[in-house]
Amino acid sequence: MKKNKKGSKRLLRAWATYDWANSVYTAVITTTIFPIYYGTLLDDSDTILVLGQQIRSTAMISFIVGLTISLVVLLSPILSGIADYIGNKKIFMRFFVYLGAFSCIGLYWFNLDTIYLGLVFYALGIVGFQGSLVFYNSYLPDIAHQNQMDKASAMGFSYGYLGSVILLIFNLSMVMRPDWYGIQGSSSEKPLVAMRYSFVTVGVWWLLFSHYSFYFLPKGNKNIKEVKNIVFNGFKELLSVWNIVKKHLNIRRFLGAFFVYSMALQTVMIIAAYFGEQELYWTSDTEKTTGLILSILLIQLIAILGAELTARASGRFGNIPVLIGLNIIWAGICIGAYLVYYPIHFYFIAGCVGLVVGGIQSLSRSTYSKLLPKTKDTTSFFSFYDVSEKVAIIMGITIFGFLDQTTGSIRTSITFFPVLFLIGVVLLLRIPKDTFQ
Repeated sequence: MKKNKKGSKRLLRAWATYDWANSVYTAVITTTIFPIYYGTLLDDSDTILVLGQQIRSTAMISFIVGLTISLVVLLSPILSGIADYIGNKKIFMRFFVYLGAFSCIGLYWFNLDTIYLGLVFYALGIVGFQGSLVFYNSYLPDIAHQNQMDKASAMGFSYGYLGSVILLIFNLSMVMRPDWYGIQGSSSEKPLVAMRYSFVTVGVWWLLFSHYSFYFLPKGNKNIKEVKNIVFNGFKELLSVWNIVKKHLNIRRFLGAFFVYSMALQTVMIIAAYFGEQELYWTSDTEKTTGLILSILLIQLIAILGAELTARASGRFGNIPVLIGLNIIWAGICIGAYLVYYPIHFYFIAGCVGLVVGGIQSLSRSTYSKLLPKTKDTTSFFSFYDVSEKVAIIMGITIFGFLDQTTGSIRTSITFFPVLFLIGVVLLLRIPKDTFQ
């Protein structure tokens, strides 16, 4: 393998291509076809029997997400420590990719008779996806110079949205026209079978395109000399990172703001399709399926433009002011979503989400990269970043799950999201606007 220099176009493209590979998981499994399939499968009952208790189906998804990401939070410091010791974080990234991709393929066998097995595959898919991101994000300071980070991060998200659109269009054609693909069964069964085939396409796509990234990305940096207690070195590294973070006021303030608004952002993206599936007035199941997939396609397409506009805006106005603006827009979107009852309004909200969803994620990642002190130990710093984000997801999705289970309404449960985004604004205001000048 030819070694590519830091900042080279080929290396940046190879890194961004992993977004192309993995974002189909978010588009198909997290936000569109799986929620539609799950809702249709449980159409006669909105609860699942677990340990003698009836749990709302949407709350069940929330609790699974919370539990599985908790597992990733525990695993990632351990694996990051081992990766630092052996100087090969790519091997762990590859492991999580395989775990996630094959779990997606396993969802083909998800039905009412195997619902618990299906939920296990769903949970393992989350572990694979989130675990791979720990190592993927940590590559950014390794492959890009500081003045390239905003654009590289935005390029990754743009690649991801474009790839997601391509696979989503293919999957939509399968769901809407199963006869084109020789899918057998009754008129009501064919779309469900097509959705199960869609899960397989996600796994194959993820496996196939991730290997381009694996070919060009470096193994990593070997930094740890201590050979004892390698398993716990990751936790020691997190503690040492925290001790460094405490001395850097702007990093500490940014991570505080990032933690709060991530609680809302990540939860919104996970439950959006379930909200659309349960809370809108659809005239038929066909309209619901088509409408939800089209709304996500709309988000993906507009998000390509949104990520690019955000990168340009950060270059002109600065990272922090743009992040403040994005959080305010997100608060407005959540308030608007609470008032939505009809599909046409949902499409408008989806368009607004597209403009800001990629921007806030890519700019958060690159902002953190810029704030880091000079170090070769990027894995540990990004492990800390990833743990912060994942703990935020755990808290956000768990609070939502309890609200959903208690109130029996997704609509009522989303009312705490705008508050979190506005708190994020207040915390971001504490960071000097000229931090990167």
